[in-house]
Amino acid sequence: MSDFLSGAGVLIAAGAAAASILLPAGRARSALMLVALVLFPVLILGDQWHSHRIVELRHHGAKAGVGILVGVVLVVALAWIFRRWPVLLPLAIIGMLPFRIPLESGGESANLLVPLYVVIAGGVLSQVISGGWRGLGARERTPRPQGPETSAGTTGRSAAVWLPRSLAAFVVLYALQALYSEDFSKGLQEVCFFLVPFTLAFGLLGEVEWDRRLLVWTLVLIAGEAVAFVLVGSVEYVSRSLFWNEAVIRSNEFHTYFRVNSVFWDPNIYGRYLALVLVVVTAAVLWVKERRPFWLLAGTILVLWLGLAQTFSQSSFMALLAGLAMLAAIRWSWRWTLAVAVVGIVGGALVVLLVGGKSITPSRLNVDISGRGHLISGGAELFSERPLWGYGSGSFQQAYGEHRKKEKAPVTISHTEPVTVAAEQGLIGLVVYVGLIVVALWTMGAGLWARGPDRRPTLVDVARAAVLAAFVALLVHTMAYAGFFQDPITYVLLAIGASLAALRSRAVPGPA
Repeated sequence: MSDFLSGAGVLIAAGAAAASILLPAGRARSALMLVALVLFPVLILGDQWHSHRIVELRHHGAKAGVGILVGVVLVVALAWIFRRWPVLLPLAIIGMLPFRIPLESGGESANLLVPLYVVIAGGVLSQVISGGWRGLGARERTPRPQGPETSAGTTGRSAAVWLPRSLAAFVVLYALQALYSEDFSKGLQEVCFFLVPFTLAFGLLGEVEWDRRLLVWTLVLIAGEAVAFVLVGSVEYVSRSLFWNEAVIRSNEFHTYFRVNSVFWDPNIYGRYLALVLVVVTAAVLWVKERRPFWLLAGTILVLWLGLAQTFSQSSFMALLAGLAMLAAIRWSWRWTLAVAVVGIVGGALVVLLVGGKSITPSRLNVDISGRGHLISGGAELFSERPLWGYGSGSFQQAYGEHRKKEKAPVTISHTEPVTVAAEQGLIGLVVYVGLIVVALWTMGAGLWARGPDRRPTLVDVARAAVLAAFVALLVHTMAYAGFFQDPITYVLLAIGASLAALRSRAVPGPA
């Protein structure tokens, strides 16, 4: 595929996905979602046409044809199911978030979110069939609730406007900056594997009505999956064997501790998932009133803590603490929570300085954090060289490798999201990235700290607190392990947070 066609395709796919989350339901929106859905696999195929994987598949046409046929049948079947039972669409998207399929071809392997892609495709097709084309250009609009406007309603209107706009702006900007990237192929893959399909998932979830039943089912689903993953990880821990990831298997041979990854490729991604579920389950425990659900949730927390400990993921523990701190601030007092957090941070720093037995130097700190100090300083240097527009989307690995060529840096993948954005997209991308985070935090948190004798938390309040705390935990994790825009959980939290903010607090009864 020529560079011109590839660049044009990336812009069209990103633009279609971005525009689809700004338009109301109707023919235009469905058409844009369908365009984005069709383009992103075509662009990947064109970009990788001469790679070992695609060459081998081309030599086995029958095998590839069967795979495509099975995929099409699954998408059509899911579209029919989602049309008949719409409540299953959000549950399917959330349920498929952890699952990656290892695909090997030509001696290479890749772990792709194929199940999630299939579910998203089924959801888009369901929307196209069930009303997107109804009437010549007709659009369905959600009726505005009647009655006096509340602060939640005002926040809801703002969320419906600014959060999708902020996300759409970043998606389009990322695609534009891929055009001049030092590694255009990587930028294209980032757009097509992550930004486009996950933006479509944001659009699909944005129309969901999060009532009591769906919120409870979602909690049961993610808690049940997490417990199952812990059971798998515990088997790995007891047997001292992993299913996959040779890098982790080799590292376990040289460490005194044994890290597990369950069904995930990376122990840190596994730890991130458990930390986020722990935050959500803890939110339910803090506000639940009935004894039986309380003990069930408390038991779940104990199991998940056991699983998280087996990952030895420091970034995941930091993310969990940040999420729990946010819950404490909402449930009790943000002033006391802030004071305790400051004391804890200062105390931890003093322990490291005084009890560690060694002086803290930049070189020692870099070793302790697995070379990430050099990644941060190198990323800062890249930013200083091109502060306005950066090296282009997806270019960090190649640009950093060239920058540190003489040092033969063993790691060239950034683990800190702001550093990645700054180096690749410059000040322009950094402003849009920070703007999206600010808008998201404002949307998710507005009104949660309201107090008063007549202000009793409802189920929507509890769900909003859980989503906000999980989003904060995710943000903290991406400061140490990046992957903010590459993780579908980000888009799910943004979509649910915006939808819940648009609900009236009195629309759903209080927590059970």
